[in-house]
Amino acid sequence: MHSVNVITPPAVEGTLVLNGRFQREQSLDLGQLERYESVLARPFDLRCYTTNRFIRRVEPYRGVRLTTLITAAGLPNDVPGEFKRTVFMAVGHDGYVVTFSWHELFNTPVGEHVLVAYECGGRALDVEDGAPILFSGADILPAPRHVKRLARIEAHVLLASA
Repeated sequence: MHSVNVITPPAVEGTLVLNGRFQREQSLDLGQLERYESVLARPFDLRCYTTNRFIRRVEPYRGVRLTTLITAAGLPNDVPGEFKRTVFMAVGHDGYVVTFSWHELFNTPVGEHVLVAYECGGRALDVEDGAPILFSGADILPAPRHVKRLARIEAHVLLASA
């Protein structure tokens, strides 16, 4: 039997919603994101995943770690260890979806480099620039998990089939 997931309509542009299996649903605008502790990413070359064609040089992003936002929203733990089976879907306004597992974000160096960016090259980003932007700085090729106009982070707990 095949399962089809329906992606809910996008939130208000410029606002990031954390929903699904969080303890507290969050709705954060760019100003609220800036209130969290920020980190600065390294500049990088954005390249096409399929052809490796150079697209453009991207100046350093500044933003908040995705793990910081997830921790603030609270992870499910009705059943001991349940949070370790959580997967996160980062959804753009255009419907583009990328995924991360709890283990990847909280138990590998990758998580230290996944940002929700609100600044690039020392300049504040706005909705017209695609803010907020999700960026996974530890990926070999950053383009596949570079999400402009990030709308939501959805938390889903995986269940083992019997």
